[in-house]
Amino acid sequence: MFFEGDWVGSGSGQWAVAVGSGSGEQVMDHIFARHEANSTAVTMVNRAPIAPHQTLPLPTATATATAVVCRGVTKEFGQGGTRTQALRGVDLEAEAGRVTLLVGPSGCGKTTLISLIAGLLDPTDGEVTVLGQDLGRLTGRQLARFRGENIGFVFQQYNLLPSLTAAENAAVPLLIARRSRAEAVGRASEVLAEVGLGDRVHALPSELSGGQQQRIAIARALVHEPRLLVCDEPTSALDAQAGQNVMELLKQVALQPGRAVIIVTHDSRVFGFGDRIVHMSDGRVERVEERR
Repeated sequence: MFFEGDWVGSGSGQWAVAVGSGSGEQVMDHIFARHEANSTAVTMVNRAPIAPHQTLPLPTATATATAVVCRGVTKEFGQGGTRTQALRGVDLEAEAGRVTLLVGPSGCGKTTLISLIAGLLDPTDGEVTVLGQDLGRLTGRQLARFRGENIGFVFQQYNLLPSLTAAENAAVPLLIARRSRAEAVGRASEVLAEVGLGDRVHALPSELSGGQQQRIAIARALVHEPRLLVCDEPTSALDAQAGQNVMELLKQVALQPGRAVIIVTHDSRVFGFGDRIVHMSDGRVERVEERR
């Protein structure tokens, strides 16, 4: 049986599909059927719905050395006496070809900030520009398409579908983009080989270690060749050696001259991998440390 509306992470942000128990073939078939029924299986906050018959232009990322620009960004949750201010006027830039680390204590706004950058949340105020595109000017459907084309997201908890193989999990963003199953799984297998899992493409997540599962999540985030990769605590569930391996992998495989990598981390052991370290506190950027 499938359950409607379960949330699953993908390389293009978060997408809602009906996934429960069932064989890998059933889940793959359901992804296709769900996508055909609704080509944008994403629920956005505070964005007007688009009628199915409307045709919208696909926003295009522009070539720019500065991949991300945030200006005066605030984010509030709740109303009245329950209102919480998660971000308080954040200014931030992230350049292509560099690893930017966002660090700071729990609750300082790091994950909220990368969720805004990835287009998963809307700011209360301020501007977020990604790859030359002001995200606030996009409709929900345009934003979903822009994210699917240009942004990869590595989640803390992997979010792998248990009944799919490593290659099928990594292929999901391409399946949602309407690539054929053979093409998507073939491309995913190539990326898995790049991250050191070429011999485990047919393995299920339950047959793999935590470090190997995180490598699948990284492959899934890279399979559609995004120009921005956003990672939320990619080493937090791993031991020291596995965490080191994942960071080396992100530095070697993910980082390219035209791609920016932004990583949220509490793990001071990985600070050496950052080209730029942005220290946050109480919803603000406290200081920026240039490493290279």
